[in-house]
Amino acid sequence: MGTVITDDGTTIFYKDWGPRDARPVVFHHGWPLSADDWDNQMLFFLAHGYRVIAHDRRGHGRSSQSATGHDMDTYAADVIALTDALDLRDAAHIGHSTGGGEVARYVARAKPGRVAKAVLVGAVPPVMVKSESNPGGLPIEVFDGFRTALAANRAQFFIDVPSGPFYGFNRPGAQVSQGLIDNWWRQGMMGAANAHYECIKAFSETDFTEDLRQIDVPVLVCHGTDDQVVPYDDSAPLTVELLKNGTLKSYEGLPHGMLSTHPDVLNPDILAFLQS
Repeated sequence: MGTVITDDGTTIFYKDWGPRDARPVVFHHGWPLSADDWDNQMLFFLAHGYRVIAHDRRGHGRSSQSATGHDMDTYAADVIALTDALDLRDAAHIGHSTGGGEVARYVARAKPGRVAKAVLVGAVPPVMVKSESNPGGLPIEVFDGFRTALAANRAQFFIDVPSGPFYGFNRPGAQVSQGLIDNWWRQGMMGAANAHYECIKAFSETDFTEDLRQIDVPVLVCHGTDDQVVPYDDSAPLTVELLKNGTLKSYEGLPHGMLSTHPDVLNPDILAFLQS
């Protein structure tokens, strides 16, 4: 475990496990979580000989609760600071949800030789909010509702989200894991309310269209068809159309948090992509 100090003085916490000469895999977590959300994947890829790295986004987890910088440009700049500090070469970057947006913006701006491949899982690109140019998006009122609920009672909101749509535990016959719900809440409450509040705008309103068009490396796009947080139809298929070298893998009936509910399905698929 370690920290990196960014240009504006923010401390970014990260985990770095495995041989330093092994191929690096960098994980980017979703809102409002932390690097801990990748425990399963980090252990899996570590066991397969990779160097695994995961950081807490600013204002999340154990990173600084900064007053500013809760936007995708700054998130990407923080990743640049981290990858420069660790001098990561030919890395694979894997992002879930908001982390997928962070990956898209970072990879589009990464220095030559830094990135070999990328994986977007249940990711927010191209853009979530509904507009004239994105008629299939979610109305802004949905995200206003998130902000209202967070400001009113963040602790309860952070129980309601994982108990319901995030893991699909609101679906009939779902096998509910109280541990996943509790761990989601634990990670969320570690972070800063202002960062979580402002990140809603960052993940919902940022347009990643040009980022996706600029990415040259191979990208695997994974998405569950029953994603209730980032609806499938307005995300994965549109993302693949914008990528120069994108592959879409759909998971019938799986939820937004499928990396946690179905790691036995996702992990081997991601490994196969990295090894291909």
